[in-house]
Amino acid sequence: MANIKSAIKRAETNEIRRQRNVAKRSFLRTTLKKCLVALESEDENQLSSLKVALCALDKAASAGIIHKNCAARKKSRLTKKFKQKNMQVI
Repeated sequence: MANIKSAIKRAETNEIRRQRNVAKRSFLRTTLKKCLVALESEDENQLSSLKVALCALDKAASAGIIHKNCAARKKSRLTKKFKQKNMQVI
């Protein structure tokens, strides 16, 4: 543990931010899994789950939870799956 007052404060803020990032990352993973499940099944709310997932990816990238290129790659793959599923239905 740090001895200097500013280092103690910094350690506390780092821990708070770490816990916040863990929560955001967990929410992102849960959202992506829900979207994938909705896309795999013949669920009627595929579009709404896709929109939520894309928004969550954008927020995570802007917050620095994931890299912006990682978010772009995941968004691209999700929309690709969505389009393939909807083209098969039509």
